[in-house]
Parts: sequence; C-alpha cells; structure tokens
Amino acid sequence: MAERLCLVHYHEIGLKGKNRSTFENQLVTNLHRALKSFDVRDIQRISGYVVVESVDRQASEAMADAIRRVPGVARVSLAYRTGLDEGEFIDSAIKALGEAGEFHSFKVHARRSSTTYGRHTLEMNQLVGSALCEAFPDKKVDVHNPDVTVVVHVVQGSTYVYAASAPGVGGLPVGTAGKVVTLLSSGFDSPVATWMVGRRGAVCVPIHFSGRPQTSDMSEWLCQDIVDALAPSGVVGRMYVCPIGDKQREISLAVPQSLRIIMYRRLMFQVAERIAALEGAKALVTGESLGQVASQTLENIHAVNECVNIPVLRPLIGSDKQEIIRRAQEIGTYDISCQTAPDCCTLFMPRRPETHARMEQVLEAWDSFDHAAMLEELVDNIEYKDFSQCPSYHAPKGRLRTHHSELGPAPEKRASEAQ
Repeated sequence: MAERLCLVHYHEIGLKGKNRSTFENQLVTNLHRALKSFDVRDIQRISGYVVVESVDRQASEAMADAIRRVPGVARVSLAYRTGLDEGEFIDSAIKALGEAGEFHSFKVHARRSSTTYGRHTLEMNQLVGSALCEAFPDKKVDVHNPDVTVVVHVVQGSTYVYAASAPGVGGLPVGTAGKVVTLLSSGFDSPVATWMVGRRGAVCVPIHFSGRPQTSDMSEWLCQDIVDALAPSGVVGRMYVCPIGDKQREISLAVPQSLRIIMYRRLMFQVAERIAALEGAKALVTGESLGQVASQTLENIHAVNECVNIPVLRPLIGSDKQEIIRRAQEIGTYDISCQTAPDCCTLFMPRRPETHARMEQVLEAWDSFDHAAMLEELVDNIEYKDFSQCPSYHAPKGRLRTHHSELGPAPEKRASEAQ
C-alpha cells in the first residue's frame, strides 16, 4: 500500500547555492515546531523537497494546511510514495487524480532524478497517461492547459505521485535573516508588517507601547492575542511592553501641540533601539504607510528617523488600507485588530498635527524636555513575555537596566518580581 505524505516545495531556497542546506535545515526545524500537535514520524530533506511523514503514514489535509502557513514553504502537495514498481505508482496516479476534485482535462508530468530507473520520462508519461485514460474515460488529455496535472517523480529510489497541491506563504524560513524589533500595536498595520518581515526570514521581537497608566491595559492583551494568532508562522520570540502614558502627558505639556506625535514617536524609537541593542537586532520595523496619517509624511518620517542610528524598515510603505486589511484577514489578525482599545496612539492627540515638520523646530521641541531621563526611566520599567513559537529565538543574556517584570496570563496576575 502506498504511503501518503506531505511533499513540501520551496522556490527561493533552491536559489541559495552553497548556503542551500542551511536554509533547508532551518525549514525542517521550523516545520517540527509548527507540527508539534500532529503525530509526525519524520521530516527529511530529499532532492529539491522536504518530506513530512505521519506516524500512520496517511498524512491529512490538516497537516498540509499547517505546513502551508510556515514561511519558506512555496507549495504543499499531498503525495503518494511508492517504490519503483510501475503497477504501484500507476495505482497511486489513479488515486491522486481521483482526489483532485472537479476537472475536465488532465495531463501527466513525469520527472526522473534517479539514473537507476530505466524508463525515459516520455515513456513514463505514456504509461501513466494510458492508465489514467482508461480509469477516467470521460476526461480528456490536454497537455497545454489542463485542469489537473498529475506529477510522477522518481527520486532517490522512490516514486512520488501527486495531483492535489496548494500554495504556501512563500518567503524564507524564519531564523535565516537575523533579528528585528517591531513596533507592535493592536491595529491592523503593525501585525501585518511584523508578519511580512518574519516571512522574509527575520526573527521578530515586538515592543508594544501601552498608554498605561493613563489608559487601561486592554491593548496589551490584544497584542498578546495577535502574537498568538501569528504562532503558525513562528515569527515571534518575545514581546516587550513599555507603559508610556505618563511620559506622553509630560511631553504634551512641554512641546507645541502640533509636534506632540513626532515627540512621542522619537521617544518610542529610542526605546525600541535600546531593546534592539539588548537583543542583537539589526533593524526596527514599523507598520507605516506613506501618507496614511499625519505622522507618515516623508518630512515627519525623516524627523523621527533622525533620532536613531539603526535602519528602520517599513514593509507597508506603498500599501493602501484595503491591501493591509486583506493581508490581516489572511494571517488571522483581522478580528483581533477590529476590537477597539485605548492605547498610546489615542492619548493627548493634537487637533492639528504637523504634517510637514521642519527639522530645526523638531530639534528645538526635542530639547525642551528631558528626553534622556525619560528614556532611562521607560527602559527601566519595561516588561516582557516570552513565546515558544519561534525555535530560532534566543533570549538575550544581558539586561536593559535593573529588571524586567514578566507579563502574566491576566491583568490581575501580572508578575512584578525582578527577573
């Protein structure tokens, strides 16, 4: 009886040359993490694929769906594996085509990566195609634009046969592109930005700026829900929370009303940069989209960037809101972000925010309050929560200043012990 398994296809990894095995091994590691709730017998690399086998040797659609959500996976096929016996792989081809759903036309695409198998691929196409024509007499063969393609691939002494195939999220395995600190809110944009950078292989360490104690901590729990929603992709290792409400109030009393938002964001960027130094992260990530709100004009972006010394990545800079919302629905954060919660973004907002800040005015306002002391106090009181979804995340050995208070499972159970 043929074994049914998940055949994992990748695209970009195949272009990595001498580094290819590093990317493949990381993908295997990430798949083990993503499939820990399934009975997995083995995950192994073969020529051009990763093969996932279940204990009962009958891989399920649920397993394939979990694999598709892992960055680095271009496509997943539920395939049958047989030996080189032609009767076996012909039977598997008939079974695979029967599981392909509604179709009117098909073709056979045979491949041979093993020189130990005697038949040419053209002979294999004819052999399997004839059997399928007999098994499905009401269907026609279309070699140019078929509804279904049955793939028969001989590789490393086995034959893999599949017709059902579905796209994955693509990208590169998390853990192959370093570490970034992402500025995470409970809105639509920043969770999508976090996922997009993670999809390119980066380990993401979000920091959420809470309006606490000027607001409730509802936004913090929504952000934890967002991180949990991102668990299938495995991009987040730890989330930091920085209560900034009191500092925003101080800033609002010290600077011109129109420049408040820029001052808030400069302080946030400096706190995030300090986290990046602790974590060994090489960049910050935000969910900004050019022109979407007042703080996201080119002049204001420049005014905020000026206060940090590491790159700031903005993966959504050219996206509109509808594109971002569609992506949020795809990755599972949309319903969480639809919930309203007071946070630092709603605190002490000016009636007429500056949209084209001039650098000399920004620096004058920045020097009108003790931002350095604020930075140190905020860093001293940062809290964090670790997550188990990212096998590539390694907690930093150093400390920010004196302690971190770890976030607990509920507001009334928040731990306050020094770490």
